[in-house]
Amino acid sequence: MKPGKTLALALAIVAASTASTAFAAGSMDGHPMHGMDNKAAAASKQAAEPVPAEIKKIDASTGKVTLKHGPIANLGMSAMTMAFPVKDRASLKHFKEGDSVSVTFDKVDGKPTVIDMQRK
Repeated sequence: MKPGKTLALALAIVAASTASTAFAAGSMDGHPMHGMDNKAAAASKQAAEPVPAEIKKIDASTGKVTLKHGPIANLGMSAMTMAFPVKDRASLKHFKEGDSVSVTFDKVDGKPTVIDMQRK
């Protein structure tokens, strides 16, 4: 190969390598990339906070509780009535239908789950 072509090839390789390294560094620095919507990612990073709720039904055999709850900000859920699995099934014996509670939710195995529940 001629020296001029070798130099041009070497410069092209270095330029391509530098560009891909700069791209990778730009996309990995934690800042949103231009044109990408990161609202869903931001919602999932929000800290779990207790939510007021009322126990509508307890199913100890399945480890689920049906709650009429307020908005769950860290899961992006609006207020509604819904059944949730409870992380600590044994804790259900301390509650009864109609109890006003304060509930902390998070995702466990990808599912919205009651991780803590306290009587008000």
